[in-house]
Amino acid sequence: MAKTAAYLRKALGDARSYRLGFGLALLSTVFSVVSYFFIDKLFGRQVAPHLAPFGVSYFSYVLVGMMASTYLGGALGAVSSMMREEQVWGTFEALLATPTGIFTIACAMASWNLIMASLETAVYVLAGVFVFGVDFSSVNLPAALIILSLAMVSFSAMGIISAAFILAFKRGDPLSIMMNLGMEILGGVFFPVTILPDWLKALSYLFPTTYAVRSLELAIYRGAGLADLRHDVAVLAVLSAVLVPMAYRSLGAALDYARRKGTLAQY
Repeated sequence: MAKTAAYLRKALGDARSYRLGFGLALLSTVFSVVSYFFIDKLFGRQVAPHLAPFGVSYFSYVLVGMMASTYLGGALGAVSSMMREEQVWGTFEALLATPTGIFTIACAMASWNLIMASLETAVYVLAGVFVFGVDFSSVNLPAALIILSLAMVSFSAMGIISAAFILAFKRGDPLSIMMNLGMEILGGVFFPVTILPDWLKALSYLFPTTYAVRSLELAIYRGAGLADLRHDVAVLAVLSAVLVPMAYRSLGAALDYARRKGTLAQY
């Protein structure tokens, strides 16, 4: 924990040095929310048939989808992007020279993105409630937090596996590319997967985003509990149990490979 806190202090110092970038990222979040609000308004803010299971209009649906995407996308790309930055800055070898395991370093990197995702999500929630009148009164908060936690664990593990690709091969991260494409098109973030043709709908169930977003929407807008969402929860729990040890082993193997090749300082 002390080492994670030290890394977070370092990341905070970096962020404070580039305040303009932070401000522009926040502004981009606001623009995204406003854009989807007007898209929803264009169609009369109606509860379309594909949104009926959630009982909300498109804007309310996509707001939760964007919150989920912020957390899950951040978890997926956190370690690989920050590891790449450390390589470019020439500080990655210095980190590895400390008496700290590579998995601890990876978890510290992921923690910083989790904090940033929480800030961005707070913007979504505050804007949704106080500006656009989104109703979160039916939320089953314990169920939503458990679902989000399981999804974060599985996506963080996939993010560490992606970082292993970067560490070993410097370029080319097929897992991250595939998951990001799946999140945007097949994961239910911007529209329910029920709207897809049957062959794409079947493909969408290969992506954990589908289970995470659907169960979060139901827990937040319908007050669904874990018993109601047991299938989605079980899928996310199994993924977490499988992916965490896989991430641990893949990152260690990638580090050993890079050391043997002498490419730790290359990018």
